[in-house]
Amino acid sequence: MPAPHLALPPTDRFLSPLTGWTRAHWEALADRQLEALVPYATPNFAQYRLPGRGSWSGVVSDGLEGYARSFLLASFRIAGAGGDVDPHLIERYAQGLTTGTDRAGAGGEAWPELTDCSQQMVEAASIAIGLHETRPWIWDKLDPRVQERVVDWFSGFVGAKTWDNNWRLFQVVSEQFLASVGAPYSKTDIDGGLDRIEDWYRGDGWYSDGDGRNFDYYIGWAMHLYPLLWARMAGPDDDGRAKVYRERLAQFLAAYPHFFGADGAPVHQGRSLTYRFAATAPVWMGALADCTPLAPGLTRRLASGTARHFVERGVPDERGLLPLGWYGTFLPSTQAYSGPASPYWASKGFLGLLLPADHPVWTERELPLPVEESDQYTALPEPGWLLHGTRHDGIVRLINHGSDHNPLDGPAADDPHYAKFGYSTATAPETAPSAWDRTVDNHIALLAPDGTASRRRRIHPVRCEGRVAASRHDALLPGTEGEFPVETTSALHGPWEIRVHRVQAPPGVTVREGGYAVADETRPYAERGPGWALTRTESGLTSAVVALHGWDEGAGIAREVSANAYGPHSATPYLNLTGHEGGTSVHVTLVALSRDTVRPTALRESITCTVEGGTVRLRFPDGTLLEV
Repeated sequence: MPAPHLALPPTDRFLSPLTGWTRAHWEALADRQLEALVPYATPNFAQYRLPGRGSWSGVVSDGLEGYARSFLLASFRIAGAGGDVDPHLIERYAQGLTTGTDRAGAGGEAWPELTDCSQQMVEAASIAIGLHETRPWIWDKLDPRVQERVVDWFSGFVGAKTWDNNWRLFQVVSEQFLASVGAPYSKTDIDGGLDRIEDWYRGDGWYSDGDGRNFDYYIGWAMHLYPLLWARMAGPDDDGRAKVYRERLAQFLAAYPHFFGADGAPVHQGRSLTYRFAATAPVWMGALADCTPLAPGLTRRLASGTARHFVERGVPDERGLLPLGWYGTFLPSTQAYSGPASPYWASKGFLGLLLPADHPVWTERELPLPVEESDQYTALPEPGWLLHGTRHDGIVRLINHGSDHNPLDGPAADDPHYAKFGYSTATAPETAPSAWDRTVDNHIALLAPDGTASRRRRIHPVRCEGRVAASRHDALLPGTEGEFPVETTSALHGPWEIRVHRVQAPPGVTVREGGYAVADETRPYAERGPGWALTRTESGLTSAVVALHGWDEGAGIAREVSANAYGPHSATPYLNLTGHEGGTSVHVTLVALSRDTVRPTALRESITCTVEGGTVRLRFPDGTLLEV
């Protein structure tokens, strides 16, 4: 589908048989976004005050965010072209530096000072990276008095306190910029931040973003990205760290293409999804740092496929802006810290422009993604995930038995972007407040008499290998004492996921399990039968749940409006067991998400399921025997 509001070059189906995109498409997409920001600039370009909901940090901080994050995009565009860009682009960002660091200037455009744990720290890191990459065209040509003011502003980092997660890296790159221009800095701050991320490294290329089990795309676009951007600044004075960071990124990237569907969509999981294209940043970084295990044609196919996926769905919008949301504006998929310019961390996805035009990632022919070649089953023990891709429909599913975004100890909460059993490249969790209160999709719940659902807060991984993953969580049910353990094993067979739950529950409650929520512009079709429920979008995307053991014959459909990032009308199939006897029960569910026809009655009749003691045995129509 074309993007009529974007003037993109003609596609090249010889060089890029799968996406048609070339470097020229990336340059055009960058130029359109940068040009579209100009009407929203303050008079001297120190801030970009974009339309949309403000963040909790206030309008001035949001304006700085607009400058900093778009400067990151501008810097990749300028440096990647060797400065051969519209001179007004360079002039705007140089003028913004001049004005933003002038605390005595009139007009209210000055940037807030850097203080402990302030949002300005995030934005300063983008400015530091941009200044480093564009040094010959911006920094070196600034008036020395302006350079002094910029250094003075960045000096707020020295000895300051940041949040104890990826924010430590904002201090690292910013103070390394100070070091690179001969300004005072703290080596203790830099070494301390880089030493701290060692505590969060879990192996096989995986970090947690801070203490706890915090796994999402931040690992790629923060925990891997900033250390290697720091290494570009530090050069040979990296104390041998860059070699380690390259090795870890190579390990991470080996499985990373399995997160992307054939249509280019990344799996919809984790926070700050409104950064969109940023999901491609670690892939470009691997090529830039010369450490990627991916063939050049696969690197470009993944990145271009993702960018094209969003462009074809109206991103950027007709104004050329990136709205707060996934495709269009959708605030429930954002966080309270997200301001109108937050989506411009998508700039990280343009890191590939720093690679020269004759680099193999731009000149070699595209190669297919893993899901385009065969069905894929990928176990990632560190985050506790199974990735499940099916070639016939190009969908990738993420089965979650390990990431909960909670601290290791103390009070825990649940979040729809982390607490679900399943995520995919074709669906999003129900995230509007009313839907999240019900929490039907990809969740097993104990229901109190008033309908209140138990939550999946802290997840305790048990196993993740081959095609099987397992975890435990404690269900807290309002109005009852204590917590009720729920143990779940997910096993993959063909295009299906089999979920086996061992549930402890008080007598009289209802147990409910939902499948994937599907969403569309129009109301999804729904159908129910004995022990199964199904819902389908107009395009044929089908979600179904089939009872194999431990459920009532009745099943249901939960419908929502304006609750899903994929469309205004959404629906989730679910199963029930009413009037639990109390004690321990076993429930077995077949969960399907497919663009093929799904026949629940045939599946229920052809799959045999027996439960003996602590073992569930399933026999599939092809004769396969599965024991859980």
